[in-house]
Amino acid sequence: MALSANMNVMIKAARAAGRSLVKDFREVENLQVSSKGPGDFVSRADRRSEEIIREILVEARPNYGFLGEEGGEIEGKDPTRRWIVDPLDGTTNFLHGMPHWAVSIALEYKGQIIAGVVHDPAKDELFFAEKGEGSWMNQSRLRVSGRTRMIESVFATGLPFGGRGDLPATVRELARLLPATAGVRRWGAASLDLAYVAAGRFDGYWERGLNAWDVAAGLLIVREAGGFAEPIRPTRDIVEDGEIVCSNEPIFTQFAKVIRGE
Repeated sequence: MALSANMNVMIKAARAAGRSLVKDFREVENLQVSSKGPGDFVSRADRRSEEIIREILVEARPNYGFLGEEGGEIEGKDPTRRWIVDPLDGTTNFLHGMPHWAVSIALEYKGQIIAGVVHDPAKDELFFAEKGEGSWMNQSRLRVSGRTRMIESVFATGLPFGGRGDLPATVRELARLLPATAGVRRWGAASLDLAYVAAGRFDGYWERGLNAWDVAAGLLIVREAGGFAEPIRPTRDIVEDGEIVCSNEPIFTQFAKVIRGE
């Protein structure tokens, strides 16, 4: 398939960061780890991954802005374009030796996500999409699942960890949803949850309390694979406010109503 120059740069950066992370993952017990807060850890590998990504992206597009989880925001000379980067989504999985984590890179243009990459180095799976060009995993075109019944569907979410105050709301959502489904999974990497919805592995996903870098790339990948996505509260914004409910078209209305308590 023909990829844009921006997409080629994004894939190059994601793969380079992935190679660095894999090396550290093999020696995860020796990583130097510091704590940013309860249940939220940052590692030397995480910071190095962002440095690699930033170096490649800035060299290719020096005028674009940059928003990264570790380094914060850098305003670009071009105010209309911004990279949104999670150098290691699933840090807790990574630090516990669980091979379910990813690099996420999105490109925003005038407030809209126009390209996204989610790279899972441990499984050698690269999910990517450009607006209007469909979604892909490696060389395969992606499409959301075709399931039409909630009771046959598997959903994903994130569960609040230490220090977060949204546990009661999540418990209520699970109580409403679980009896109507084939199951709910909590795998600990929002970008991969979204990529798995796009690939039809999960039938839907919802979560609150996310950051822009958690969802920006995956959101486009889901939509370009034919998925529906909205903020949980319709007046909010998915990327800016960090909340999302998404699935395939046949079950979206019912799924969203259950999550919203309607």
